[in-house]
Amino acid sequence: MSVFRLSKIFLSLALLPLSGHAQAVVKAPEAEGSLAEAVELELPEIVIEGKAESLIGIATSASKGQTSAKELMARPFSRRGELLESIPGFIATQHSGDGKANQYYLRGTNLDHGTDFAIYVDGMPVNLRNHAHGQGYADTNFIIPELVGELEYWKGTYYAQHGDLSSTGAARFKLVDALPQGILSTTWGEYDYTRTLIADTIQAGAGQLTVALEHQYYNGPWELPSDATRLNGFLRWHWENAKDKINLTLMGYHGKWRSTDQVPLRAMESGLVGRYGNLDPTDGGNSQRYSLSFDWVRNEGRTTTRANAYAGFYDLDLFSNFTFYMDSFARGDTLGDQFEQRDHRWFLGGELARDWRFDALGQEQRFTLGVQLRTDIITGLGLYNTAQRQRWNTVREDDITQSTYGLYAEAELKPARWLRIIPGVRGDVFQFNVEKSNLPENAGSLTKGIVSPKLSMVFGPWAKTEFYVNAGMGFHSNDARGVNITTDPNTGLPADRVNPLVRTYGAEFGIRNESIPKLVNTLSFWMLHSDSELIYTGDAGTTEPGAASMRKGIELSSYWRPEDWVMVDVEATLTDAHLVNTDPPNQKIPNSIPYTLNAGITLGGAQGLFGSLRARYFAPRPLDSVVDVKTRESLQVNARLGYRKNNWEVAVDCLNLLNRSDYDVAYYYASQLKSDAAPVDGVHVHPIEPRMFRLSVTWRF
Repeated sequence: MSVFRLSKIFLSLALLPLSGHAQAVVKAPEAEGSLAEAVELELPEIVIEGKAESLIGIATSASKGQTSAKELMARPFSRRGELLESIPGFIATQHSGDGKANQYYLRGTNLDHGTDFAIYVDGMPVNLRNHAHGQGYADTNFIIPELVGELEYWKGTYYAQHGDLSSTGAARFKLVDALPQGILSTTWGEYDYTRTLIADTIQAGAGQLTVALEHQYYNGPWELPSDATRLNGFLRWHWENAKDKINLTLMGYHGKWRSTDQVPLRAMESGLVGRYGNLDPTDGGNSQRYSLSFDWVRNEGRTTTRANAYAGFYDLDLFSNFTFYMDSFARGDTLGDQFEQRDHRWFLGGELARDWRFDALGQEQRFTLGVQLRTDIITGLGLYNTAQRQRWNTVREDDITQSTYGLYAEAELKPARWLRIIPGVRGDVFQFNVEKSNLPENAGSLTKGIVSPKLSMVFGPWAKTEFYVNAGMGFHSNDARGVNITTDPNTGLPADRVNPLVRTYGAEFGIRNESIPKLVNTLSFWMLHSDSELIYTGDAGTTEPGAASMRKGIELSSYWRPEDWVMVDVEATLTDAHLVNTDPPNQKIPNSIPYTLNAGITLGGAQGLFGSLRARYFAPRPLDSVVDVKTRESLQVNARLGYRKNNWEVAVDCLNLLNRSDYDVAYYYASQLKSDAAPVDGVHVHPIEPRMFRLSVTWRF
């Protein structure tokens, strides 16, 4: 082959859009010919990883997407829950200690610590039903960021494979099968921040064994040092051949911390407590999670079989005080309002699914059938009154066994080249079993089922543009304790049972456009109705069922990669959220964020200088459905600057670059300080942390 012939092929490749991880393979032509002929016969396969990847012909909604490992690790972040902020419109904050699950917001919904947003790690669900601190609690602290290969996300009720707690959306952390290089990384930062990670993959028999160990310590800017310690371990054995891929994974996490919880804004403004001060220095907790999971994928001809199984142990002991002395003074004592929430459980489950692909009507069609099982065995699920972490009263203590069974089916039908129709349906059966309670009348069992149809239609592509229409029914489950309750454990009075399964309805119209080279744009208009809104109650630190709700919104995302070393992204959302069937009507939903903006630029290649600048904004939001109270806006800018050479990398992160004094969370409820003659309704806040710097050094071996 002549040099001139080679130069023409490489020139054709240079004109194609490539990402930072783009890979191209060109088979050399066996005979001389024109450049057009070479390009036509030997066009290389271009793989663009992450948000700029083309999903034309793949995605079934405009809001479906994914983020690559490279994009995730380019984001400067203070908490690993912020990895989820790569989902357009997603906000992750915190209202107390670093060991707890983050506070999540998406599509005008205060998701608390995970309610109505399903999170998975490979095939294992993270959300915990009947949790001591809130339904659907999803703590991601056991995930090691460097071991995430991809984050895949969905929004809405239109996907048959997603069931409980997924009405707003779902995300799946896909962990790496194996590491291409070992990693030794250490980070030092202000306020006694240290983090060390060592990870590597070695040959182990016929497969590969990946081992990782992470340790993190942080005191934070708080007047009460948080003494937050985290230890994570990871062990994965991976094996694959031409048909099968198997992962056997063991993960472990242990953390402990002291909390600076939200405080009344009036106390901060009066000088009673400093911006980073606290009103109960004994708040805090400890948590641990251990799991063993098995994932298997077989590709055989035109069928794909996926199976996973998992089992694990989880434990949480959490001490909080949100009302300080309000209940204490009402009782006539000065013990304070601290309470302990205790969760101790085993969980196990799995999924088996198969895809069949076949030809009909001149197109390839697909049919998927799957079954999902899960059981949680919870002992000593407790709520206790405490003073300085010492129990003095048991409010409620229960043993719960809850099992769920899900069956789903979905087809992707292509009656024409420009039309895809994706009907789906899932059925779920729940067994709510409170086996034992400290109030015997609150024990009981109930079996309930629900069927959720789905439908999506995709039109196009025309000029590299697709149009999507999606609709579907979803649901969320309520706590088994509320499903079976007869007596209020606080008052001793009769209590109303809650609806075990709450129906939700969603719809979306969207557009995906890739007609401009190296630029991906998506636009979606969506709505979500819930028969019963789960509303966060700040004085109890939990969510409670409320009135029905309606949300509508617009989302716009743009991802531009003009060069393989440049990535620019802009994500904006606008949401209207209100309660329905209330008096007065059209009440706002507390903590529903009306609009958000997330934007950033990332620069750099495999060697040399690199950097990232990101901004996250969310607007003032209502804090109460009746009282016209709003919290201030929040703007956080984070930056990274670093240098790579050979296998070494040095980077400096600046978090809260503008050193703004915004709030991570704000709630409106009643509390009483020692100096208050009576309970006071007011705003309670937890501030964002001040500007800080962190230095990381990484060696890949």
